[in-house]
This record gives sequence, structure tokens and C-alpha cells, in this order.
Amino acid sequence: MPEVHLVVGVCLIAANLVAGVWGGIAWLQDRPTVGFWYALRIAQVTVALQALLGLALAFGGHHADELHYLYGGLPLVISLLAEVIRAGSAAQELGDLEFRSLPEERQTQIASAIVRRETGIMATACLVIFLLALRAAGTSSAF
Repeated sequence: MPEVHLVVGVCLIAANLVAGVWGGIAWLQDRPTVGFWYALRIAQVTVALQALLGLALAFGGHHADELHYLYGGLPLVISLLAEVIRAGSAAQELGDLEFRSLPEERQTQIASAIVRRETGIMATACLVIFLLALRAAGTSSAF
């Protein structure tokens, strides 16, 4: 099982780096991309899977450095917090506007601003998770 945890950890690092860079470029260019959202969800699945594997190892008697637990658990917390912030960003962009009553051009502008903000939030979260996962790998006994 430690080998599976290691492989999933490497996948987590790679997936979050790809999603973070992809989303960062899309955000900088103000160019929405559907592919980023698929990459993001794959990265999030690796975070959840890695956390479950880590818990299974911990409860199975495998012990790691205390910092490994911290850096290993934080990506799940960051991912969940980013989703909460992302969900609130649309409401912040809309404010008290009645979206459906706006002209179509204004609706498109607001939707674009929402997607850009959400992309930036989630790309940043992926890059933070990437760095935390690198740190977790550095505290692992596998390296």
C-alpha cells in the first residue's frame, strides 16, 4: 500500500501542476478553457484519493513524520476551501443584479468575469496544493 500511496502522490503533484499552470495561463490570457476544468477535477480526485490512502496507511500502523501528516492533509483542506470561495465568487460578481433582466451583452460580460475569477481561484489552489504536495513528498520516508 505505501507504493500505491507513492504513485498517487506523484500523480497528485503532476496533476495539480498541470491544472495550476493551465488555469494560470487561461486566467492571464482571459481566455476560458473547458479543458482546465477537466484537469482541475482530475487533480481534485488525486487529492481525495491520496488523503484516503494516507488515512488507511496511518490507521494500518504505518507511521510518518508529523510534518508529513500536516503537508499531506492540507491539500484536501485547500481544495475544499477553494471550492467554497469559488462558489461565493459568482454571488460577489453578481451582487444585487437581476441577471436575466440584463441585456445579453452584459450577461456575457458578467459570465466571463465569473469564469475568469473562478479559474484564477482554482488555479491558485492547484499551485498551492502542488507546493504542499512537494513538501509532503520531502518529508516522506520514500525519498
